Amino acid sequence: MRSIAPMRTAKIGYIIISAALCILGIILIAVPDFSAAMLGIICGIIFTLFGMIKLVGFFSRDLYRLAFQYDLAFGIMMIIIGTIMLTHPGSLMNFICITLGISVLADGLFKIQIAIDSRVFGIRQWWLILACSILTVICGSILIFRPSESSAILTVILGISLLAEGILNLCTMLTTVKIIRHQKPNVY
Repeated sequence: MRSIAPMRTAKIGYIIISAALCILGIILIAVPDFSAAMLGIICGIIFTLFGMIKLVGFFSRDLYRLAFQYDLAFGIMMIIIGTIMLTHPGSLMNFICITLGISVLADGLFKIQIAIDSRVFGIRQWWLILACSILTVICGSILIFRPSESSAILTVILGISLLAEGILNLCTMLTTVKIIRHQKPNVY
């Protein structure tokens, strides 16, 4: 038998960070003149922690191997982006929009693959992951190509993207990660 502690840690971490992304997204939508320096620090912390949680998830070897299958490279990338945001928090609005946009877009694309794999595995809520993934891809694309240079509009778009990303990760964790106490190790 192998320990389920890393998988449980990753699942709980994903849920907490996803909730934090949703809350930050709602705040940015409600308060579009949010401080860019504070936003850089908050996003840097969230991205660094989320990167670490993604690494824990990747090495946890969940039962279906769906939710964490792309998290090694993605976790490392998030730690690097988070570190950059933490070291230069004030002058990063353009960097934040582009990097978060690319990150949200990539995660949405990876989650489309997870939705397709979930359907093959017989998970009934695969369509929810797919719908959230498509919405997240759209939000990430809008964030990258920014239809406006207005700081307030960028902040709202960023908030919508973070909210979509948080909801997508919550849906993915709650529908695809199953923790079974007595998992048998997979033999490759």
